[in-house]
Amino acid sequence: MKKLKYISGLILSIAFAFSSCQKVDREFGDIIAPSSVQIFTQIVGQDDTHPNGDGSGEVIFTVKAANAITYKFVYDGVETMAPSGTKTYAFSKTGTFKYTVTAVAIGTAGVTSSVSTEVEVLTLYSPPADLLTMLTADSERTWRIAAETPGHFGVGPADSPDPIWWAAAPFDKDGLGAYDDRFVFNVDGTFTHITNGTAYGKAAAMNTDIGDPGMDANGDGEYVNYPLADYSEGWALSAPGGQETLTFSNIGYHGFYVGGDHSYVILSRSANEMNLRTVGADGLGWFVKLIAVEE
Repeated sequence: MKKLKYISGLILSIAFAFSSCQKVDREFGDIIAPSSVQIFTQIVGQDDTHPNGDGSGEVIFTVKAANAITYKFVYDGVETMAPSGTKTYAFSKTGTFKYTVTAVAIGTAGVTSSVSTEVEVLTLYSPPADLLTMLTADSERTWRIAAETPGHFGVGPADSPDPIWWAAAPFDKDGLGAYDDRFVFNVDGTFTHITNGTAYGKAAAMNTDIGDPGMDANGDGEYVNYPLADYSEGWALSAPGGQETLTFSNIGYHGFYVGGDHSYVILSRSANEMNLRTVGADGLGWFVKLIAVEE
C-alpha cells in the first residue's frame, strides 16, 4: 500500500513538473533571436570639409533590429542600456582617433544579437588657463581625497550631478588603502599616483584591469588594501558636450577603483577643490572630492 502511494505521488510530481514547464514555455512563447541588426552613426559636424566631425568628439549611434525588445551599447567594456536604440558618445581623447562601439539587440528571454562599428573622430580642446593653473599650479600640484568632508566618496546614476544613492560620511573608509593616496599632476601632461603600497576598489574591475591579487573581497565585492605600487602615466583635458573632463591614459583613478574608461567629469571646481564623477565598469556613477595638498 505504501509502495502504491509512493508511485502515485511520483507520477503526480512528474505531471506537475511537466505542466509547469509547459506553462513557462507558453508564457515565453517562441524564443527568437533578434535579426537584421544594423548600427548607424552620425558624427556631429561631419561634412566634406570635416570628415571626422567638428571637434566636439560627439557621435550619435542608432541601432535597429527585427524581433528586438530593447537595446544596449558597449564601449570600452562599459554597457549602457538604450531602450530607444539611440546613444550619444562624447569621445574625450584630444586628437583624431578610432573607436569601436558595439550595439546589442535583446530579444525574448534575453537572447541577443550584436554588431560592431568603428568610427574615426576628431576631438579638439584648449583648456582654459585657470583650469590648468588649478590642476597643476602651472608646474606640479599634489591632491588628496577630502576624507574629512561628507560625500568625499559616493555613488549614483551615471548622469547624476550628485551621489544620490550613497555618500560617505567623514573618514568612513579609514584604513582601506585610499586616504593616504596622493595624486600628482604635472603641467607636461604626466601624472603620478602615490599609493603608499595599497589601493581600494571594486574587486571585479581590479581583477580585469590590474590582476587578481589572490585575496578575498569583502562583502561588498571590494578589495581593501589591494597591493599596488606607485605608478605614472598621462592625463588629458577635454570638454565633450561643454563639460570639462579629465581622462587618464591607463589605470589612473580617483582613489576608489571602478574601471570604466577612466574619464572623470569635473562637476565643480574652485582654486583648491574639485568634485569628479566617473562611470565605472558597472555602469554606475562614482564620485570623489579632491583637495589640494598645501605645501
